[in-house]
Order: sequence, then C-alpha cells, then structure tokens
Amino acid sequence: MVGQEPDREFTPVFLPAGDTGLVVQYGDTVDAAVNRQVRGLAAAVTGLDLPGVVDLVPTLRSLLVHYDPLVVSHAELVRAITPLALRRHTTGLSGRRWRIPVCYEDDCAPDLPLVAELAGLDPAEVVRRHTATEFEVFMMGFLPGFPYLGMLPKEFDLPRRSNPRIRVPPGSISVAARQTTVYTLASPGGWHLIGRTPVRFYDPGREHPILVRAGDLVMFEPVPMARYRELNAWPEGHEIRPEDGR
Repeated sequence: MVGQEPDREFTPVFLPAGDTGLVVQYGDTVDAAVNRQVRGLAAAVTGLDLPGVVDLVPTLRSLLVHYDPLVVSHAELVRAITPLALRRHTTGLSGRRWRIPVCYEDDCAPDLPLVAELAGLDPAEVVRRHTATEFEVFMMGFLPGFPYLGMLPKEFDLPRRSNPRIRVPPGSISVAARQTTVYTLASPGGWHLIGRTPVRFYDPGREHPILVRAGDLVMFEPVPMARYRELNAWPEGHEIRPEDGR
C-alpha cells in the first residue's frame, strides 16, 4: 500500500525532457528509500489517471512522465503531480522473492580477482558478501529484462571498467557502484563480471518473457561449475519460480 504522510526528506525537482516529457527527480544519490519513493510516486500518478499521460518510466532516482502536449501542458502536469511528489511513498517489500543459482568460478567470473583486490577482500569473501545480500530490484533497463539491483556493502562502491567489453555473455552477473546487474543478452558492457547464471532473465519464447520486475527481491546462491553447466545445457535454460509463489 502506498503511504501518503508528509516527509521533508524527499524533495522533488521538476525538469523538462523535451516537449513531451517531465522528469520528477529526487536528489543525486541512489539508495533503496529513494527508489521506493520513485516507484510509489509512479503508482500514485497511475492512480490519478491524468488525461494526456502516455507512459511512466520509473528509474533509480527519478520518474519520467511521457505526455501528449496537445492534451495536457507541462505546467498542468507539474501542478497535478506536485502534491503527490511531496508526500512520502513507500511500496514496502511485498515483491516476489527469487533465489538465483550463480557460478562464481573460472570463465564465469573473469573480474572476480580484480574486484577482490579493489574491495580489499579475498575472492571467497567477495562471493560470500554478494550471496549474503538480499537485493531489491530498483529498475529495469538497458536490455530487455535487465535488472538493476541494490544495494551492496560500501566496499563494492567501485567504478565501472575503464575499458568496456565489446561482448558480455548473457547471464553474466556484474557489480559496480554498490549495485549488481544481470546481462540478459550478449552485448557490450562496462561492469565487473563476477559470476554467471543459467537462469534466463529474458526469454521471448516464454508467456512472460521478463523474469523479474521492480520491487522484487533477489538472492544469489553459489553453484559449482559442473552444476552450472548442467543447468545451462537444458534447451530452455534453467526455469525458476519465485519462492513465495506470487
């Protein structure tokens, strides 16, 4: 349920995005509370059913409102959304829970030694802390079904690679800036690769192609290379369901 109590902690800034977009932004940092505020605001704006609103795109710390300027003006949208943006919204932790198998060995984890060095940890401790974290899906983006998850401990506040890879294998688990992601298709990428999962986070052949959604909770579970290869060899990939069945 979306809360509506006033809270000075979240101060929105309204920014134009061309002549058909309005950005409602909360600060310049990324954390779970800010992201829940954004998702809660998106739910509240959806509930208004404002004429002229075409689409809503919640991101890490802002909400992009696409609108038809022939139906509603930028100023009218700001007036309608401001009361909602000034309220505190909380989506709670009611998303689906997922436990995802990951191999953190050999070719599946080419950047694990570097991440360990940068974090001041040994590789086994990097894996332990990564698998001990319950991640919240902040947003989807970059590729179909590609989730941004946070937050990792502060030692994972790492910059992206100075030389991005031309091709990152699908299923790769990456870290940077205290977040982790899952590459859903082969693509270029600049995050540090520390593991790989046989789970298909995006499969256009499924009834529901995208596995997780914003607000879901994800934990990663280490599996040995032999088990990863076994699961990955299945023609349809390793199918998985949320733990709570929702």
